[in-house]
Amino acid sequence: MLKQAINGNFAFEHKELEREVFGLKFKNPIGLAAGFDKDARLIDEMSLLGFGFIEIGTLTPKPQEGNPKPRMFRLPEDEALINRMGFNNGGVAAAVERLKNRKSDVLVGGNIGKNKVTPNENAILDYLFCLHALHAHVDYFVVNVSSPNTPNLRELQEKEPLKKLLAVVNEANFTYDKPKPILLKIAPDLTDGQLDDIISIVQETKIAGVIATNTTIDRGLLSTPAEQVKAMGAGGISGKVLNERSTEVIRYLTQNSGNAFPVIGVGGIFSVADAKAKLAAGASLVQVYTGMIYEGPSLVKRLKKGLINKSVN
Repeated sequence: MLKQAINGNFAFEHKELEREVFGLKFKNPIGLAAGFDKDARLIDEMSLLGFGFIEIGTLTPKPQEGNPKPRMFRLPEDEALINRMGFNNGGVAAAVERLKNRKSDVLVGGNIGKNKVTPNENAILDYLFCLHALHAHVDYFVVNVSSPNTPNLRELQEKEPLKKLLAVVNEANFTYDKPKPILLKIAPDLTDGQLDDIISIVQETKIAGVIATNTTIDRGLLSTPAEQVKAMGAGGISGKVLNERSTEVIRYLTQNSGNAFPVIGVGGIFSVADAKAKLAAGASLVQVYTGMIYEGPSLVKRLKKGLINKSVN
């Protein structure tokens, strides 16, 4: 009964919403961003809200608690969140067991990272461990080197370490009969020069595409009083303040690569207009998280209807 009630409230699909991206068929272009369902506990439930795809994780080889609580804060004035979760998750093996038992056929992405205790010089081993553990159970992978909440992780976004990491991971991926699309999730705080490096690395390593973007560490975007924000401590910012910058990054990547690879747009989508702006900037698909926290689960249906009805709400 509950499933029927949820389906009745949130079900809406249309032929025009269907997409084929990196060889996968999406029933609609609206996905759930990583971070909401870190441990693959909610795939069946979240699929009832009408998502075209769900990204689990970030998952690491070993379970880890993440950073001490409190580690997530609302900034209602900015319709934003600050989080310093720190890749808290129950480990990839536990997630695999849940994936084996899921009932929904929704497309699932596996967002993978390294354990906090793993030094950067050994990070590749953590990403490979997660790739092999998840390979039979997810539809695509996301290499996360852009979270600001794991010490030194963003150093892996530098050109040479990143090229090596992606080349090794994709090489391992192609040892399987059915390789899975590998995407790179990047920070919004990269310079144009760094984005140029990303473009060349994606093309050189032949990974499938990019997710733009993760959370920002730029607090100058906020309207919330600086003292109040400072009291919350470190963390990445998501929400409306990220919208414009993430769209700029999408546009830069697609224009300067000549649409050489697909981009999934994420960051500050609260309305149909926000989703349309990211798609117009060149995104093939979009994801939501903070927007759903503030707008509620009906946002997914509203976005899908708006993309069909040419509405801008």
